[in-house]
Parts: sequence; C-alpha cells; structure tokens
Amino acid sequence: MTAHQTIEADAETLTGAEIVVRALLDQGVEVLFGYPGGAVLPIYDALFAEPKLRHVLVRHEQGATHAAEGYARSTGKPGVVLVTSGPGATNAVTGIVDALMDSIPMIVITGQVATHLIGTDAFQECDTIGITRPCTKHNYLVKDVADLPRIIHEAFHIATSGRPGPVVIDIPKDVQFGKAAYKGPAEVVHAHNYAPRTRGEPAKIAEAVALIASARRPILYTGGGVINAGPKAAAALREFAEMLGCPVTSTLMGLGAFPASDRKWLGMVGMHGSFEANNAMHDCDVMIAVGARFDDRVTGRLDAFAPGSRKIHIDIDASSIGKNVRADVGIVGDAGQVLEDLIAAWKGRNLSVDQGALAEWWRQIEGWRARDSFRYRQDDKLIKPQYAIQRLYELTRGKDVYVTTEVGQHQMWAAQFFHFEEPNRWMTSGGLGTMGYGLPAAVGVQIAHPDALVIDIAGDASVQMTMQEMSTAVQHDLPIKIFILNNEWMGMVRQWQQLLHGERYSHSYSASLPDFVKMAEAFGCVGIRAEKPDELDDAIREMISVNKPVLFDCRVTKEENCFPMIPSGKAHNEMIMAEEARDLGSIIDDAGKRLV
Repeated sequence: MTAHQTIEADAETLTGAEIVVRALLDQGVEVLFGYPGGAVLPIYDALFAEPKLRHVLVRHEQGATHAAEGYARSTGKPGVVLVTSGPGATNAVTGIVDALMDSIPMIVITGQVATHLIGTDAFQECDTIGITRPCTKHNYLVKDVADLPRIIHEAFHIATSGRPGPVVIDIPKDVQFGKAAYKGPAEVVHAHNYAPRTRGEPAKIAEAVALIASARRPILYTGGGVINAGPKAAAALREFAEMLGCPVTSTLMGLGAFPASDRKWLGMVGMHGSFEANNAMHDCDVMIAVGARFDDRVTGRLDAFAPGSRKIHIDIDASSIGKNVRADVGIVGDAGQVLEDLIAAWKGRNLSVDQGALAEWWRQIEGWRARDSFRYRQDDKLIKPQYAIQRLYELTRGKDVYVTTEVGQHQMWAAQFFHFEEPNRWMTSGGLGTMGYGLPAAVGVQIAHPDALVIDIAGDASVQMTMQEMSTAVQHDLPIKIFILNNEWMGMVRQWQQLLHGERYSHSYSASLPDFVKMAEAFGCVGIRAEKPDELDDAIREMISVNKPVLFDCRVTKEENCFPMIPSGKAHNEMIMAEEARDLGSIIDDAGKRLV
C-alpha cells in the first residue's frame, strides 16, 4: 500500500461518534434536538467540530422528541433526536410513541452503557431496546462499530419509507469510541429488505373506480397519510375531488390536505367534527378513505358506522386495511400515487357519477351545513374561546402561519375555527393525545421556518407540562407565540366529568396557576394578557408584531364546552349540539343511564 493509499484509508476510518455525525450529514440532516449526558459525550464531542450540524439544546428529552416531530411534520423531513442513556431514553419515550401513533418520521439516537456493562444495572442503564420495541417502527442496539454506518442509513430508510415512524438507535459508549471504516448511503448493503408497495394493484384500481362511478352519495374521507405522502398527494386529492364533485372531510391529522375555503370541504369528521361532515359520513353510499385509519374518535360506534356504505380504503400500511372497519376494496399503496392512478383510470374509461343523484346529495348536505354546528353565543363582557380562535385566525390570514396545539378543548376549537389551505401547516398530537406537545413542537417548526409566524394554541394545563422549553426558544432566538386559552380548568377533563360523571369535578380545577405574564418575563419573553373581547384584537396584533417569544394569557369563559360532540357509544347521526345540551340537560348512554 502506498503512502497516499494509507492516508485515504485512514481518512475513512472514523470513530463511532464521528460515524454518527458523518452519516447524519450524508442523510441531509441540518438540525438535531438533544440533551447531553455521559453515555453520549463522545458524539457531542464529535458535534463540537462540525459546524454544518445545528444542535438545539432542549430542557427535557420529551421536548426534544416533540420538537423533532414539529420539524418533521412541517417539512416532510425526518426529525432527529440525540439523548443519553437511562432517563434520557425513558424521558423520550412519550414523544416516540406520539410519533408512532401519528406516523411521524423520526430518528432517535440514544446513548447506552458500554457493552460489557449491559445487564449489570450500571449507572444510567436501562433496557432501551426492550422499552422501545413496542413503540417504534424499528429499533437497533449497535454492538459492533463496523455495523454503525449501515444501521444509521438503514434507519433513515425505514423511518421515511412506507408508513413513516420513529426508529431508535441505541449506541453503547465503547462503540462510540471504537473505530471502523465509514460507508455512505450508496455503499451500505441493508440487512432488512424493506420495500413497501407504493403502486396499487391495477385490478383494485379498476374495481375502485367502477364502485365510485356507481355511487349516488359519495364522500372522500382523508387523513394524515395524504400529508405524509407529500405535496403531490394533496394536489392529486384536490384534482380527484374536483373531478368527482363529491364532498371531502378529514381527520384531525389530515387538516390542510384539502383547502378549507373550497365549497366541497365539509370540515373535520369525528367526535367534535362538524354536523354536516358526520351526517354525510353516516349517510354516504360509497366512502373513499385515503390515508386514514378509522380510529375510534372518527368512527364512533363501529356497528353503526356508515351502515349503508361500501368502503374503499387506500393506505400504504397493509395492516391498517380492514383492521377496524371492513373494506370492500382495499388498495395498498402511497396515497398520492394511488390517487393519480385513480384519476388516470377514471379519465381513461371516461367515467362519471350520476349528476342528478349527486345534486340531490349536495342539497341534503347543504341542509346539514345550514345548521351552523359551530355557532356559539358571544357577549361583550367575556371572551369565548371560539371567538378567541376566530380572531386569531382572521388577524393572521395571509401570513406565513404554522399552528401547533396542545391537547384538550383548545385543540378541538383550533381544529374547528382555524382554517388551513395547504398541508404541513397544522401540527398536533392526534393518536396519543399528548399534553405538552405544542410548545416544543412550535420550537421545531420555528427552527425549520425561521421567518414564519409559528403559534402554539394552548391550554393553561397542557402548556405547563413542557413550559421549560420557553427557555429553549429564548436561547435560540425563536419568536414562537404561545396563545393560551386560560379557563383555569383541565377543560376537556371537566367537560367529560360534567357530561359523563355526574358533575363530580375531581381534581380538574387548576387552583394555583402561575401568572403567565410574569412567567414570560422571568424567561426573558414577552407576556401579554387579554381579559375582555374589546382588548383581544389589539393584543393579538401586539403578539404578532413582537420579534421575541410570547406567552399570551387569553382569559376565556371558564365553563364553555366543546360542541358538537358524539357521546361515547353513539353513532355519527347522534351528535349532541350546544343548544341541545343546554335545553335537554341530559345525554343518555347505551345502558340508559343519565349522564348529565
């Protein structure tokens, strides 16, 4: 071997820590969210010498995972997390499960004690692989530094292909110090032959378009899978809906895939969805489900879900088809690709729907829409939470806006009253329903879109779970806006206690809330408060104009409930409206018990 060849070989022989950094760069990673500790210090040392990778220091590992989720959801790129062993890994578990439930691509690199100490109850040791096995798409324990390049590149492929999800890579400390030859993404040979199907079977496509052509009351039911499939999928959905002329509804996770301003848009479906969306889902005769998984918050009572309909289910995850609701036609494939294939097949066969039946279907839908199911009574003394969201939406229209939320009543009001025209603008915790998600998610979104207006619509209880990440926002000059609907309750808990538990308000009142304005000042942020309707617009304008992190304490009515609502065990056409709850004063469950 010549001296030149020796230098070349040495240049490609890296420590495990250096391999991690090089592999992240080769995967196009620009930012990662993390918190250092003893078991990952070699990786942090390698990061110290790499200016191309931006590290965002969070205040809690849960914050790192939610920030990575916000980054991923708003960009379509995988979010990357770096945490230490033991409590670093266990603190990240909530965000890992959240990403799994909502199909968010994420790579979580965890430190681990040295390989010879595994199983000895060493300091900050835990069985990260065992703990995360049921809550990841895949996970790895790296025992040989020579395997590290392949594992990292394979992890990115798995996290971002098919149905996206989180992948954990657990790296013992001695592996980080060990040395091996580095291989790039094109050089490694994957151990897992993971190649999800993206094109639907032609026979299934043909069956689906024939069924749609026979429909008299069709509906498109769309989910987060449309957004995960990228901008082309949203464009294909819009073209397909325009071609059919049929109504479109969406899950909580799918908001923005179809423009809210389009007349064919019926709003969100499910427990707190619109009256027209839920009734149309119940009465349709052909349902085209695209990238949605028929979860319980959407279906209500399964044996009463869209009872007279035939269902076409399109999903890239074969295990989702038929899991909760039987599909008459199941198509495994990428949402965008399958929609394009459906469009081509429809045009190629010169198909059309029954226009007379469709017109009658729309007349029925307009009757439901006239019910104005989200209406509320606003006065001039107290701010209704619905009014607060409406004003926030109106005063930010036309701006480059991204919205995150916490979980609870405010989340549902945000879904009802803040409208989205394009995908990747709405980041929320759907499947797991994680309180504390929105603030760190806003950090991740602002990192990805530094010039955008990023707003976390929050509740006073939820926001306190990860409030420490305001310090992250200050350190990294991220002007996120935290818009708190402060009703001094755990609002959704209180609502369910009122409606389902005989008004026994067990531990749902927040008796010692902080002064959010003073808290903002303590963090080095700007604090704003509004208590009356006539103060609201100017306060929102001030919030928007400030180029710093803002905590906005919006004092809203304390006992407002979120309606419409499908009570537990009821069907889509058994929604309770706000006026019905006030007038009737009762909701009856399947056993005939009085719930209010």
